[in-house]
Amino acid sequence: MAELEITDLEVSYGRRGTTPTTAISGLSLSVEHGEFISILGPSGCGKTTVLKALSGLLTPTSGDIKMPEPPTGADASSYSMVFQDASLFPWYRISRNVAYGLECRGYSRKDALEKSKPLLDLVGLGDFGEHFPHEVSGGMQQRANLARALAVNPALLLMDEPFAALDAQTRELMQAELLRVWSETTKTVLFVTHSIAEAVYLSDRVIVLSSRPGRVIADIRIELPRPREELMRVAADFRAYEEQIRLLIEDQVGRDRQARAS
Repeated sequence: MAELEITDLEVSYGRRGTTPTTAISGLSLSVEHGEFISILGPSGCGKTTVLKALSGLLTPTSGDIKMPEPPTGADASSYSMVFQDASLFPWYRISRNVAYGLECRGYSRKDALEKSKPLLDLVGLGDFGEHFPHEVSGGMQQRANLARALAVNPALLLMDEPFAALDAQTRELMQAELLRVWSETTKTVLFVTHSIAEAVYLSDRVIVLSSRPGRVIADIRIELPRPREELMRVAADFRAYEEQIRLLIEDQVGRDRQARAS
């Protein structure tokens, strides 16, 4: 049984008195427990809109969304979201930032800090809990961002281009770290990215969306062994997946240009 089920999702938006813009139309997707799914597509195809609709930041115009049940436990949640910007409170230490979601759920500060402490170790920040965000690197800030999302024990982890602002070397390091954390926590992940290589390296499946309004045009299972090794990025089968996805996106971009020109 699917843990997340999206059926005929449509999301339109616009100011009152203007013609609405349809960002997503007829989008359907099933995600099984523990899967790592990446969403790709042309710029403006509605990738982030999908995550916002799932998280309640946008109200769908029509369609159905079946979200996963929260794990057992008072701190558990159906989902949590990791944004591109780490968005840490600069006046809180890293440990307090990670524990913040638990405080919002009614834990005392002491209990929240104690309960979230193992997550600092999990993401490699065990020695940096007493630092402020400005005292650590961008990669460390995103590790804290991930730990904060995991602290509320979500069934589903929504990730919106979390590594886009990082330099290439740090980004690849964080991809490997994310896979390590994912394998240890067995969370279900829905990951939005513009990077084809990133999607292939991380994912069990890559979902390719059409130009706006976004709909699923391809659901590609990545049949590469796990754990994923760095050398895999230069392997022929890895490159073949990249080329397949690139051609699909380029075709959508070309169709979009033709439509605008006609």
